[in-house]
Amino acid sequence: MRYIDVEDLTFYYDDEPVLEDVSYYVDAGEFVILTGENGAAKSTLVKATLGLLKPEQGKVTISPTNTEGKKLKIGYIPQQIASFNAGFPSTVMELVRSGRFPRGHWFKPLTKRDDAYVKKALESVGMWEQRHKRIGELSGGQKQRISLARMFVTNPDLFILDEPTTGMDENSRNDFYRLMRHNAHVHGKSVLMITHDHEDVKPYVDRHIRLVRKENSPWRCFHMSENFEEAQGDGVK
Repeated sequence: MRYIDVEDLTFYYDDEPVLEDVSYYVDAGEFVILTGENGAAKSTLVKATLGLLKPEQGKVTISPTNTEGKKLKIGYIPQQIASFNAGFPSTVMELVRSGRFPRGHWFKPLTKRDDAYVKKALESVGMWEQRHKRIGELSGGQKQRISLARMFVTNPDLFILDEPTTGMDENSRNDFYRLMRHNAHVHGKSVLMITHDHEDVKPYVDRHIRLVRKENSPWRCFHMSENFEEAQGDGVK
């Protein structure tokens, strides 16, 4: 089942073309990475896919339902989401637990199942031991991890992650990649992740999409197969 299907997307900043005729897809149960040089409009492509930016032309389809026929839930982590200031009043546990409250029901008591989700999410990003710390006491990398943990407890069907491993050491990154692969392959989730560490993540992913461009032209998608040999031609069909 296709969760994301983008066809011939073109995006301009003012009158400057940034992306041109970009096509790509993400299926349920896939772990897909998106790479490219600095300035390759990777974040722009993701935002245009999510409807946060309006493309000049093209068609973007996000499935309204998951593989079980229920409403598709999307978990999105943009770049530098972890910019909490030092005076942020919440603890790690309080922030992550807030992700389990149903929308509009902020004072509904959480269940043991909810608490199990929270513990598992914090353990998965190596932050369980810091659960009672104030957010403002954490490093940038730790804030990034708890942002991920809060997203995990919402149990999304589609993860869209923009440089989520910023500030993590090598062991933590590998643990995170294993977790994403597990979510995709065992639980049928979809993962679209922007990253510059494509060599580190290489053993874990199903597909690699790379934004490249010819001289004096906008960025376009090239498909990279599982063994990372570049395919011929523009687009990912």
